[in-house]
Amino acid sequence: MADPASAGAASRLQRPRQPMPDWVREALEEGGVMAAYQARPPYQRNDYLWWINAAKTEATRRRRLARMLDELRSGDRYMGMPWRGRRTGGTGGSGDSH
Repeated sequence: MADPASAGAASRLQRPRQPMPDWVREALEEGGVMAAYQARPPYQRNDYLWWINAAKTEATRRRRLARMLDELRSGDRYMGMPWRGRRTGGTGGSGDSH
């Protein structure tokens, strides 16, 4: 029988939360896409940061950052795949705020 304390963790895959480097934050702010970044689901924000942070060279990190910025500007791509974000009216509801 499964340990009740770990049952919740086993039912959901969790990835370690990635830190946002200062230079990524600056690029989001300077590029005017911080709001678009924040509007993405948490898993997408974390995936983007992992993808950028995992690059072995500075040139690759910069290319990946540029691609993320382009995708956020377009609003219809996520990691090179078509994406249609959920449109909410901001009327409240029972969803979490994070």
